[in-house]
Amino acid sequence: MAKRMKEKTEKIKQAKDTRPYASVRFARVAPTKAKIVIDQVRGKSYGDAVAILANMPQDAAAILLKVVKSAGANAENNQGLNVNDLYLAEVILGSGPVRRNKVYSRGKGSANRIDTRHSHIKVVLGIKE
Repeated sequence: MAKRMKEKTEKIKQAKDTRPYASVRFARVAPTKAKIVIDQVRGKSYGDAVAILANMPQDAAAILLKVVKSAGANAENNQGLNVNDLYLAEVILGSGPVRRNKVYSRGKGSANRIDTRHSHIKVVLGIKE
């Protein structure tokens, strides 16, 4: 059976990261295109990141803006932090599944497949010191 469950639970609680975060999974944007937008805002303050993302024309910027605002709302409502004191400590980009949903017919009976790539994005906020 389970041994030392209370000690293990305490150890997990102590190791847990308590910084506010938000994430989106299966975002329908290619990771290579999202990386261009993420590199522009990584390490910026919360207000600067929101302003930059609101004025970028890329589709990935709109998705990332929602995630950043959600992380700010989580920090404000769940932990009682002031959003003016926050910055984007980590922006983690992962590759999601690849779906082949379109087929273009070509000559001699062959076909080209179009891959639709997805991304997983996680934004972790930190407190300025």
